[in-house]
Amino acid sequence: MLTIFLQAQPQGSSSMMLIMMGVMFVGFYFLMIRPQMRKQKQEKNFQETLKVGTRVVLTSGLHGRIAQVQDDGFVIETLSGKLKFEKAAVSREFTEARFGDKAKAAEKTTEKKEIETEKK
Repeated sequence: MLTIFLQAQPQGSSSMMLIMMGVMFVGFYFLMIRPQMRKQKQEKNFQETLKVGTRVVLTSGLHGRIAQVQDDGFVIETLSGKLKFEKAAVSREFTEARFGDKAKAAEKTTEKKEIETEKK
């Protein structure tokens, strides 16, 4: 008798299956896709706002200071010389973790110096 109940198809299973698939897709969107898109947008904004003199850490672990900003990348000044890198090589997380408040303070002092030189 148990096998008869197990073999019986429940009523409305196809509509319930479609609803569950929809719920899973919405869940994946809000848990995986949307946060990844937000992270990519923040990374791009970070790379676009970098200026000459900003200390950065690249994804390869290289530390340096931006010497030039070009359309397709940056020229990074390191202890061994100047090297050109793509904008995507600059890591927001590593830079903020390494320089954090120091980078913000350094940017403020360079902005003050630029304003003072413009006034003269």
